[in-house]
Amino acid sequence: MKTLKSVLLVTLFFASKLTFAQNPENWTKEQLMEPAQLAQHIETGKHLPVLICVGPGASIPNSVDAGSVKEKENLDKLKTTLQGYKKNIPVVVYCGCCPFEHCPNVRPAVALLRELKFTNYKLLNLPHNLKTDWIDKGYPTAKL
Repeated sequence: MKTLKSVLLVTLFFASKLTFAQNPENWTKEQLMEPAQLAQHIETGKHLPVLICVGPGASIPNSVDAGSVKEKENLDKLKTTLQGYKKNIPVVVYCGCCPFEHCPNVRPAVALLRELKFTNYKLLNLPHNLKTDWIDKGYPTAKL
């Protein structure tokens, strides 16, 4: 009976992890842009990438707001937006709604960039959320 309980607990633990976690990351460490680096580009106005918010609200200056791309209409909007750019232009996408492991928006955005054959894209490294990894550090925010 004790063994059965142990097996049941282990099974429930792994099932809960699968339920709440998203698919594995579809980006590499090299494809992450550190917030300090982007903030410097914004503050100096030099080497600004195309910056696209793929989550619920463009809070970083100069962001194009695609909306939450977990929704098909917003993913389609992002696709239309991206089709207006050359494939080698620097593009940075971000969400920041929640930790990467739970984020429903970053994976579809990265997958779309790859599908459209963009060659110079990054994901803003917001592993916790926008507030913790950007706002609380005093980086520039858009005037809403």
